[in-house]
Amino acid sequence: MKKSITCTKAPAATGPYSHAVISGNLVFVSGTVGVDPATGTGKLKDTIEEQTEQIMISLAAVLAEAGTNLQNALKATIFLTDIGNFATVNKIYGDAFGGVYPARSCFEVSKLPVGAAIEIELIAELP
Repeated sequence: MKKSITCTKAPAATGPYSHAVISGNLVFVSGTVGVDPATGTGKLKDTIEEQTEQIMISLAAVLAEAGTNLQNALKATIFLTDIGNFATVNKIYGDAFGGVYPARSCFEVSKLPVGAAIEIELIAELP
């Protein structure tokens, strides 16, 4: 049995997918880019710092809608268009979790949706 999660405090989906899906006690959060939901789909924050901060805000909002939080994240996958931004992203990402960090992978990719510099997806557990 799975349940779809839609969160109005996260950017609208740009395709046929849910913000997250709950299956059992796991929450699978779709890849999220640095779009402020107040400005609409496709309007990215300007800098890698701003995009990363917005992503962490959006991920926290989706997890809250699902009934959990960042502290219950088990696995994160980060996609960067420039691996040179790794240290900058790492600082913001680490501050957002501030505790037991999830397992993580990070990859450099050639392009991301809507011209984003970063995308993060998560798997978390329900408390």
